[in-house]
Amino acid sequence: MNKEFNKGLLLAGFGSFWWGFLGVIYFKYIAYIGHIELVVHRCLWTTFTLILTTFFFSKWSIFFSIIKNKKILLYLFLSGFLIFINWGIWIYAVATDQIIDASFGYFIMPILSVMLGYFFFKEKINNKRIFSVLLVIASIVYLIFVSFKSLPWVGLIVAFSWSFYNLVRKKINIDTDIGLLIESLFILPFAIIAFYFITINDYNDFTFSNPPMMLFIFLAGPMTVIPLFLYVRGVELCGLGPTGMIFYITPTLQFLLGYFYYNEAFSNEKLVSFIFIWIAVFIYLKDLYEAD
Repeated sequence: MNKEFNKGLLLAGFGSFWWGFLGVIYFKYIAYIGHIELVVHRCLWTTFTLILTTFFFSKWSIFFSIIKNKKILLYLFLSGFLIFINWGIWIYAVATDQIIDASFGYFIMPILSVMLGYFFFKEKINNKRIFSVLLVIASIVYLIFVSFKSLPWVGLIVAFSWSFYNLVRKKINIDTDIGLLIESLFILPFAIIAFYFITINDYNDFTFSNPPMMLFIFLAGPMTVIPLFLYVRGVELCGLGPTGMIFYITPTLQFLLGYFYYNEAFSNEKLVSFIFIWIAVFIYLKDLYEAD
């Protein structure tokens, strides 16, 4: 059991590292093609990658059983819309030097999920977690009153889209990868139409005449799917509590990259707000640790 637990921590840790470091480096490097085309390619190649993994893991029977259920399909259509918003705004953040604001979203996301779990699933919430939620609210209210322009809209959209995505997915108990495949298939027609208009107006960087660039853009699919597989497998092996703590590797690395490597602006107002968030995160993680 201990060996499996440690393996789970390692997988979740690597998945979080991938999201927070490798993912940022890759998408920042490729962002010169434009965030709209990049979002389109992320949708296209994530779908393609998931089709391959479904073949590899022989999960087509699960896929076809799910698409026969109209209620589940409706939930997946909604979650697909939410994850499209999340992907789009995160890539926009990376492309426009707002990685720190995006990290703000991923810092507060688990705490928002606690609040949503309480309201929608009547999950128990103790005083420490209530205090964490109040600190998150206080940090947002502080930015609104001190400097409305400093409000990290990008981070808030990232946090709320991902939190509500998790909320919707919690309503349906299905394999993460197959669910993501169906969500991606809902998004796919819009991505294809967008790519068509990008191409006919000669705005595309993706071209068959440049195989190295074509293959590099194709990596947007595996760069999305691989960390997801790693993290979900980690959750399966060691549980939500420990992996919830490990997840904070992601926004921490995003913040460090944004501030130290990409030299993004970081105002005093945002510093105060982040201090509120970091205190909330510390209280939340301490409570998770004590609960386990």
